[in-house]
Amino acid sequence: MASLLPSLLLMALGFLPAVTLSAGSGKCVARSFGHDSVVCKCNSTYCDSVGSVTLPPLGQYSSYLSNMAGSRLEPGQGQIQVNSTGQGLRLTITSYQKYQRIKGFGGAMTDAAAINIMSLSSGAQEQLLRQYFSSEGIGYSVVRVPMASCDFSTHLYTYADTPEDYNLDNFTLLPEDINMKIPLLQHAQALSPHPLSLLASAWSAPAWMKTNGALTGKGSLKGKPGGKVHKSWAQYYIRFLEEYAKYNLTFWALTTGNEPSAGEMTNYSFQALGFTPEEQRDWVALDLGPALHASSYPHTHVLILDDNRLLLPHWAKVVLSDVHAGRYIHGVAVHWYFDSLVPAEISLGTTHHLYPDYYLFGTEACVGWNALDRGVKLGSWNRAEQYAHDIIEDLNHYVVGWTDWNLALDQTGGPNWVKNFVDSPIIVDAKHDIFYKQPTFYSMAHFSKFLWEGSQRVGVSACGETHLEYSAFIRPDSSVVLIILNRY
Repeated sequence: MASLLPSLLLMALGFLPAVTLSAGSGKCVARSFGHDSVVCKCNSTYCDSVGSVTLPPLGQYSSYLSNMAGSRLEPGQGQIQVNSTGQGLRLTITSYQKYQRIKGFGGAMTDAAAINIMSLSSGAQEQLLRQYFSSEGIGYSVVRVPMASCDFSTHLYTYADTPEDYNLDNFTLLPEDINMKIPLLQHAQALSPHPLSLLASAWSAPAWMKTNGALTGKGSLKGKPGGKVHKSWAQYYIRFLEEYAKYNLTFWALTTGNEPSAGEMTNYSFQALGFTPEEQRDWVALDLGPALHASSYPHTHVLILDDNRLLLPHWAKVVLSDVHAGRYIHGVAVHWYFDSLVPAEISLGTTHHLYPDYYLFGTEACVGWNALDRGVKLGSWNRAEQYAHDIIEDLNHYVVGWTDWNLALDQTGGPNWVKNFVDSPIIVDAKHDIFYKQPTFYSMAHFSKFLWEGSQRVGVSACGETHLEYSAFIRPDSSVVLIILNRY
């Protein structure tokens, strides 16, 4: 099929044919903080919503437009132009060119996110969670859950801080889990029309398991893969799954550890556990894989790397070329930091073509992490474009899902014990019992709301030169989703 872009989309962030806005959704209550666009203000009784969606009549399309001027998923409709020879740009969707299927989109329930959400009144909490997880909201289906503390915690801890406790007899969840993250995850699951795909990532092993005797800095597991420390660390993962299962929370996947390259850096400032690709390969083959296989959770997916994509394809070559490790692995998890340093075709494309049986999945991204552009910027449209560009680029290079970082932060970009403040799609003002939806929230919405699990990327091409970025999909209901970004 071919469709002509209406002129109103020349300033579009997103454009999605085949969906239409239902009645009853609310308009954004816009507020400016002096940046290049606005935020949408929400409280316990009101928040704008994209609403539920239904398909338009055959031969028509429905669009959603977000732009710097303040449109937020603004609905429109039109007639699909088939084989048009009129003036303007033509995009041709080639449905027989089929690529990867979508898993989902979401964010992370860090300690900081949980603290901020729970700082609101019960009514405002409900509004916030509905924005992310309900059918009226933007349809998040993935939630990344840190195993114990990370930089977005208020203090350092693991679940097994008793020295030499190799059998993990003293393994225990903390109040951050029991009183905050778990109740919020249960609430989010209750709001979601589909089971949430929970993803677990550990930042550091207990200090007594590590070569440097600390949760931070340069340090790896003592001994070698197959040894008692490596086996105990694998059992730590099993115990985590067991404890969360007691609260009826089961995990779709776990990663082999957050940013293993960080634990190889001298004086690294927050929690990390160093692994080389060779060490990760052997730990999966000898310890983690067998432990999962023998547990009550043999179908939990294992994602390697969980680090910046610039480490690909080398990391994948080392780990996935080993048949003993490869049989326990399902995918490769990537972070978005430093994406500009390595073309997606080299890192993601090459990895996919070498190992097509393993999927690629984005597990962390945020803006405001760079020292030159630090912290929260309420209303930044430039940051929304950064998100949309990276997601489209990843999807066009075989990535099956994209997970944002903190679901919610305060106005300073925390709390964060190491003062590593960043931005978030939702910023909470607890003093006034309100929260702001950033432009990045709507960037995420253009993907998470419309690309259902099982949607399949298909071919799409432009007639003539264009600076637009785009990606096309066919959903399980046979409708077409076309997402377009104009950064110029």
